[in-house]
This record gives sequence, C-alpha cells and structure tokens, in this order.
Amino acid sequence: MSIRIDKVVTRGGDGGQTSLGDGTRVTKDHARIEVLGTLDEINALVGLVRAHTPAGDDVAHQLTMVQNLLFDMGADLCLPEEGPMAERAHRVEEAALMVIERGLEELRIRQRPLSGFVLPGGSVAAGWAHLTRTQVRRAERRIVGLARLERVNPVLLKILNRLSDYFFVLARHFNHDGQTDVVWQPVPKGEK
Repeated sequence: MSIRIDKVVTRGGDGGQTSLGDGTRVTKDHARIEVLGTLDEINALVGLVRAHTPAGDDVAHQLTMVQNLLFDMGADLCLPEEGPMAERAHRVEEAALMVIERGLEELRIRQRPLSGFVLPGGSVAAGWAHLTRTQVRRAERRIVGLARLERVNPVLLKILNRLSDYFFVLARHFNHDGQTDVVWQPVPKGEK
C-alpha cells in the first residue's frame, strides 16, 4: 500500500480534536487517541532500541517487524469496530502474535534461567528495551480501558502482552543473554 502525504500542517487539530480513520471527530484525550498515542511512543522507542542494537545482531530485523506491526495496530484502532467503515478495516490477526512468540522464543532459548528479579539496566540497548517494555505495559493498560468503553480487536491486547515479554527477553539478550543482567538485591534491614 502506498500512502502519499502532501500536507503535514492541517490546522485540523488546533481546537483539541482530531479525526479517526473513518472521519469521526474526537477529542485528543479520547481513550482511543490515548492508545494510538501510546503506540506511537512505543514505535519511537523501538527506533531507539534498533539504533542501539549492536551491528550484525539479527534482532534488527525483528525490531523492524515490530515497528510495522505497531503501525498495523494503529491502523486497526483508527477504524472503530462499530463505525461506518468497520468492514473496510485491516484488522490485525493472530498470525502476528505467532511471529512475536517465535522471535521471543528464539531469544529466550539462549538465555540462562532467571535466578532473581532483573532490574532495568545493564547495556544501553538493554536499558532502552526495558523502557520500551514499560511503555508497552502502559499501552496495554490504555487498551483495556478503551475496551471497557468500545469494542476493540482482542488480538491487540494479546499482542501487547506478548510484546512486553519480548522486550524483557530482548533486554536480557542485550545483556549477554542474561549474564550481565542487573539483579535485584533487597536493601538489608536497618540500611534503608
């Protein structure tokens, strides 16, 4: 699909509203727009993870696929399931979930088992992957809220849940498959 964008400045949102894919006008703080904005934030973070991926690491391809999937999820969400153009919407399907699970398992199988809770950190790439994981969890919370108000493709929630797992495992991958993870050490009593 080729999309041509001739104008970036439209002034259509100057009053605090924006349009969904079917032309419906909603406020910029609408639950659906919150989800779309959070997906956009995640996509930007995935770009940073990719930029910090060591040269030659095969996960760069996986990250590109994730970025495209996030766009697909946005396209799904911008056309409400009960709106005038719902039948024309390109809905994300379960097959996307399987691709994420396969990538997750390819990374996980090389990692030593967890021996404690992992703190965000380690390498720069791992830090970005952990931050992305937290943003995915935020999107998951936002989509649950939207689903209480309107019908939403249930596959999207499954994908977000799995993407959080993926970015956790990816962070461990960037920390030499867990060998250089930062592991939680409770502060001893009396030293707080």
